Amino acid sequence: MATTQDWIAEAEAVKAQMLAGGATAGVATREQVAHLSGLEIFKEILLGKLPYASVGRTLDYSPVTVDLGEIVFQGSPQANFLNPMGTVHGGWYGTLLDSAMGCAVHTIVPAGRGFTTAEYSVNIVRGAKVGGVYRTIGKVVHAGRQMATAEGRIVDADGKIYAHGTTTCFLFDMPKG
Repeated sequence: MATTQDWIAEAEAVKAQMLAGGATAGVATREQVAHLSGLEIFKEILLGKLPYASVGRTLDYSPVTVDLGEIVFQGSPQANFLNPMGTVHGGWYGTLLDSAMGCAVHTIVPAGRGFTTAEYSVNIVRGAKVGGVYRTIGKVVHAGRQMATAEGRIVDADGKIYAHGTTTCFLFDMPKG
């Protein structure tokens, strides 16, 4: 079983690979991605050839692995993510789960198609600690022509679940031009 230190080392290696490829935060242009499937887009992001989402920089999380129908992000909540009660704000859990579940769906989308989240649900079952290392794992449950569903979990290296959720996404043809 992997340790937190193993996770940190793996994530640092991925970040170094992204930076070596010239990665920056931002949004890819339509021309950069129109011919790529969602899985190909994420593989290009991990190689640093396409920009990564700036929300990951803002909330301190980044992709670690990607495969068809599954993606893993790693992140650490920071002190500026605390709510007035001194616990990690629910929006942190929601954003990481929305990202992982939506990106898992994105990996099954062929070139020329897109997706959007229609709804998602989050259940926080344990409080994350500031500076703790967590992985958010998103997996596709069902993929049809017009709709896909996915589930996600936020876990620590010991396998403890901190939050879990589900999403429904609409799939559509991207506008031409």
